[in-house]
Amino acid sequence: MVVSLAKGQRVSLEKVAPGLEAVIVGLGWDTNVTDSGFDFDLDASVFMLGNNGKLVSDKHFIFYNNLTSPDPDKCVEHKGDNLTGNGERDDEIIKVNLQKVPSEIQKIVFVVTIHEADKRGQNFGQVNNAFVRILNVVDGQEILRYDLGEDYSIETAMIMAEIYRKDGAWRINAIGSGYQGGLQALLDRYQS
Repeated sequence: MVVSLAKGQRVSLEKVAPGLEAVIVGLGWDTNVTDSGFDFDLDASVFMLGNNGKLVSDKHFIFYNNLTSPDPDKCVEHKGDNLTGNGERDDEIIKVNLQKVPSEIQKIVFVVTIHEADKRGQNFGQVNNAFVRILNVVDGQEILRYDLGEDYSIETAMIMAEIYRKDGAWRINAIGSGYQGGLQALLDRYQS
């Protein structure tokens, strides 16, 4: 059974999927039929944060030009950039091996940004059906899902969800917070 999360809801991954070792984080979206003169290119990225809520290093920012985390096990792996967003399922996929995440990583944040949004006159008000979902790597079963339901008419970056450690266990928080300033706004927030 899939657990559908509401904005701000926090859930223990162990409670919804006992013994969960690794997950696939699927992010998806559709664009409205609007003509800004440019195609939409949305990008999923990951910030791997320490106790201070900041990136452990620049290499802990996972995106289309840095597809794997710097640890020897490559515990976080971005499966590549989807330039069109076409298709029914996940537009971009990130695999996370929860058992191999180094202890200095306390939080893994999943974001979606619109590439060159200001230049192209685009924002999340022109995006619909955005979601993040968590699947068990072992059997591919969807465990959790968060559908973004609000209208974001000026935002160009979106924090979708975060997986974080609490009392030795992994939990997820459905965030759904929008930002102006695109990816740079999020880099400013998470870089030390």
